[in-house]
Amino acid sequence: MTKKKLFANTYATVMDWQRTLLFRDGTLERVLEPGRHRYDAERCTLVWVEMRPRMLQLPGQELLTRDGLSVRVSLVADWVVTDPVAFTTGAQSAESVLYSAMQEVTREVIAAHTLDELIADRALLTGGTEEVAAKVERLGITVNSVRAKDLMLPGELRKAALETILARERGRAELERARAEAAALRSLANTAKLLEDNPVLLRLRTLQVATAPGTKVVLDATPGA
Repeated sequence: MTKKKLFANTYATVMDWQRTLLFRDGTLERVLEPGRHRYDAERCTLVWVEMRPRMLQLPGQELLTRDGLSVRVSLVADWVVTDPVAFTTGAQSAESVLYSAMQEVTREVIAAHTLDELIADRALLTGGTEEVAAKVERLGITVNSVRAKDLMLPGELRKAALETILARERGRAELERARAEAAALRSLANTAKLLEDNPVLLRLRTLQVATAPGTKVVLDATPGA
């Protein structure tokens, strides 16, 4: 009597945020959409792909600016899988390719700008989003943004930057003080000119001050006063 082989039929449930690649005998047969599916567990292999948006963090990278200064930059990319087949079969690790693309593009962006430009406009660090997206598009990945988390300077540069800021603020304070003194001197000069041209105003002002409570009036008995 010949024994018939019984295939091990198994069920798999694909969630709404997943896609599942079904390989039969090593060959891609189809992509399983959300729902419950039956498959031959002895001949088939399932590869699960997460379709929800993800974030990839690029920790601090030591890079050189256009003016030859070293900075440490950390970034984060917002990305999502749009083609589960390309994502699975296009590279051994599509996420590693994305990581490398972020490193390469960030290095180019930093090298294209001076330190002052990068400090003044952090948006420059997001300028490589399109370049990163183009490098991983073939892998079924859509990159929505690449943004900087931190831009860190070496200790000596941080100290120099702080001293520059303090010097600038001290200069502004001195300028405001000089402007206030100049305004006060102009006011005194205008008052002196007004009193010189109108002696009666000086007498009126004297009488006004004399009537204030607690004011002592000293009469000058010098002849001619």
